[in-house]
Amino acid sequence: MNKKLLAILALLVAFMLFLAACNNEEEATPSEEPGTSEEGTEEGTEEGAESTEDLFPTVLENEGDAIEGGTLKVALVNDSPFQGIFSYTLYEDAYDADILSWSSNSLFKTDGDFLLTNDGIASIEVDGDNNKATITINQDTLWSDGEPLKAEDIVQPYLIIGHPDYAGVRYDADFQNIVGAVEYNAGEADTISGITIVDEKTVEIQFNKVSPAIYSGGDGLWTYAEPSHIVGDIPVAELLESEAVRVNPVTLGAFKFDRIVPGESVSFVRNENYWAGEAKLDGVVIQTVPSASAAKAMETGEYDLAMSFPTSAYENVKDLENITLLGREELYYSYLGFKLGKFNYDTNLVETDIEGSKMGDIELRKAMGYALDIEQVSEVFYFGLRERANSLIPPVFASFHDPSLEGYVYDPEMANQILDDAGYEDVDGDGLREDPNGEKLEIMLAAMSGDETQEQVINYYLQNWQEVGLDVQLATGRLIEFNTFYDKVQADDPEIDIFMGAWGTGTNPSPSGLYSETAVYNFSRYTSEELEGLLQAIDSVEALDADFRASKFREWQEYMHEVSAVIPMQFRYELLPINDRVKNYDFSYETDFDLIDIELTADAPVK
Repeated sequence: MNKKLLAILALLVAFMLFLAACNNEEEATPSEEPGTSEEGTEEGTEEGAESTEDLFPTVLENEGDAIEGGTLKVALVNDSPFQGIFSYTLYEDAYDADILSWSSNSLFKTDGDFLLTNDGIASIEVDGDNNKATITINQDTLWSDGEPLKAEDIVQPYLIIGHPDYAGVRYDADFQNIVGAVEYNAGEADTISGITIVDEKTVEIQFNKVSPAIYSGGDGLWTYAEPSHIVGDIPVAELLESEAVRVNPVTLGAFKFDRIVPGESVSFVRNENYWAGEAKLDGVVIQTVPSASAAKAMETGEYDLAMSFPTSAYENVKDLENITLLGREELYYSYLGFKLGKFNYDTNLVETDIEGSKMGDIELRKAMGYALDIEQVSEVFYFGLRERANSLIPPVFASFHDPSLEGYVYDPEMANQILDDAGYEDVDGDGLREDPNGEKLEIMLAAMSGDETQEQVINYYLQNWQEVGLDVQLATGRLIEFNTFYDKVQADDPEIDIFMGAWGTGTNPSPSGLYSETAVYNFSRYTSEELEGLLQAIDSVEALDADFRASKFREWQEYMHEVSAVIPMQFRYELLPINDRVKNYDFSYETDFDLIDIELTADAPVK
């Protein structure tokens, strides 16, 4: 065992003793580095380890006769109350997305490459020569309240997202690609001129340009419907807090909302109007479960499956006889972000201010990347189910992720050399570096709270930085609750210099929605002409050439490494523990599996 590994294990033991001394008092906090879902929220193992693709199955096929009906009991592993924003135009985090997945309003199915197919509720025909797309509802489809799905329901989300009073995060450069969207958002038009209802089942959308991104739900295309007969009469400014979003959402999915206990639980019942047929289950109950007790809850048969299950708890469930562990590479990466400006909510543009930012020195940012011992954290705390990320494209996107990129490997000697050369010296002999002007340098880190592992990992990273002479302290003096963390980061809280976040990328690989100058999700607030050029090239007409697009993805990954406004940290493997009374579940990305196929073999989960 090497010295560094011994050091990290020693830190782990010391921290556990500290927690015990604190009488095990823990606040309710979110799970390990939760990701915000982006239409959307991903891995391999450390070198020499067994490939994670061989570790777990993706398909569950338990034997036994199925009972009639039954209720599936689902744990949502989350140390914070879920926000309860049950609208695809408005939700912001992965937990609400997990809940929404049981009642999805998606118009399209996707294939194994995450490309839209015509096998779902609607089909799409793209006319690249004329920059337009035609969306057609394939069959008579009903909402869960019995009302027919119509063309107005396809248009409704565009009218919400583009509205001047829209308070969400999805009005961005992609959306502005729709002809007339900018004028509508500015209040200069009552509707979006580029969207036309052809008939009761057909909508035509005119774009400024069409690129390969449209086949992944990009270019401004929206892939979910909204019930216009419900939300069409609600002012957009009031929609977020409306009963239609918070209390009684209407759905196109396999299940419909029955009862919501805010932040705690959601009960679904079978949607008898589901377009693909009625579910075999009577319903589904989802309950928030703290990360510290998720494994025990699965062991004792309290739940049938656990969503957002932390890989740090793998050791606690890997040998359980009453569950099957499914697993897959996740559409996810965690990252270290540097605050380099602000978002102007009047102009809806990122305003980068390198000179005015404490983290404006690129050499300081690079040194902080090389100082992080992510490799050991992945091995020791996450059992090889996470790996150091070499770029901002998860390996699941095999056509665009470049495994040859090195990224920021752990190299404290390199970090020290960079800091020395850039003039960061320990002037007063206290072991901590001052800035090049000889002034005290204190860097404030915002990081999400979570289970014990999350706290241990963040403490270890703080130690990494201290070992190269950097004084990094926790903003607010402690780890920050999940929802509050993203509120502060999005609001550009002046107390935050750097932050550790995570993204569930969604199935569209285009980085525009996270890093363009119009993206609210561009939390580092970095933009440049070169960056905008690369983002536009990735989603350009020229990118219809697959080799051209792949080359621009490569250039973008290299550029983001060079400017280091955001440093990738980890990719991760996603685990789904499922109780042995469950039949028929497919966790793979390329599948015809539908939630209506789930069955149960007993009246209660197996203990």
